[in-house]
Amino acid sequence: MNTAERTGLVTRFTEEVIEESEIEALFEGPGEPTAYVGYAPTGEMHIGHFTTMRKLADFLEAGVDVTVLVADLHAHLDDAKSPFELLDARSEYYRTAIEAMIEAAGADPSGVSFVRGTDFQLEAPYTMDLYRMLAETTLSRAQRAGSEVVRQSENPKLGGLVYTLMQALDVAALEADIAYGGIDQRGIYMLAREQLPAQGYDKPACVFAPLLSGLSGGKMSASEAGSKINLTDDDDAVEEKIGGAYCPAGEAEGNGVLEYLRFLVFPVLEERGRSFVVERPEEYGGDLTYDGYGALESDFVSGELHPADLKPAVAAAISDVIDPVRERLSEESELLASAYPDIHG
Repeated sequence: MNTAERTGLVTRFTEEVIEESEIEALFEGPGEPTAYVGYAPTGEMHIGHFTTMRKLADFLEAGVDVTVLVADLHAHLDDAKSPFELLDARSEYYRTAIEAMIEAAGADPSGVSFVRGTDFQLEAPYTMDLYRMLAETTLSRAQRAGSEVVRQSENPKLGGLVYTLMQALDVAALEADIAYGGIDQRGIYMLAREQLPAQGYDKPACVFAPLLSGLSGGKMSASEAGSKINLTDDDDAVEEKIGGAYCPAGEAEGNGVLEYLRFLVFPVLEERGRSFVVERPEEYGGDLTYDGYGALESDFVSGELHPADLKPAVAAAISDVIDPVRERLSEESELLASAYPDIHG
């Protein structure tokens, strides 16, 4: 696989890449590039997380060494979303769910290195680097960098500000050439590119995933059950949520159903060598078969494909995609109860 092909894998299905030329240079250089992505073990993982797992499969196929950080300290620093006493169970649950999603996305989870924040963030070298960043970063700069990630309020807690600097520093601590995350984390990684060279580290290239719209319209919200599909939702729940989802005929922008197709279903179907089929009665034109998202969106916008026909096919496809993950998590009822006692206890 040449540099252009490897770069294409890393940059496809993304919202923004900074900078593509830097990624090309990494592939032209000695050794294999390294990438990291972090997840703070707070609420249950959902289908929005699955889209990032598909990208990890691309990284692995491109020959990038991938590290997944289960950011346990971050989960508490962000307004104590995860109490200290639940961090171990939630960290274990996140690793289990992530491994299952990576495998379902068509990659081998054994090729990914897992690390918890407490494995290195309490060590003296990391702490000294953090103190240096704290001394050099203004309050307003830290707030601006983390404004899309940590919980905001008129009277912010210090934990959210430290969270932001720690995430920037994690890139260097994990020796990552590429920082990967949702586009909401852009501010933090721009801070990393600004400040890490002053600490003697290289600035990372950055790859950002899109944030999916919620099924009820607007931004997907972890706290709004109807706006997302959980990894543990059964077929009926998936069908109900997609059936009631915001999906106005002819409108693609802000359409969560179409975004699920573009960033999750079609990439996974491509990996599996399968097409997406919308079943319709012959009197309404018969079945439609799509091998790529672009043609489907064109038909939807033109009116050839109606939401009433599309939604059942999307629900079935999503259930098929998450089924291996759902099955794996069904074997971990005790772990789920330990991690989320209020929900599964």
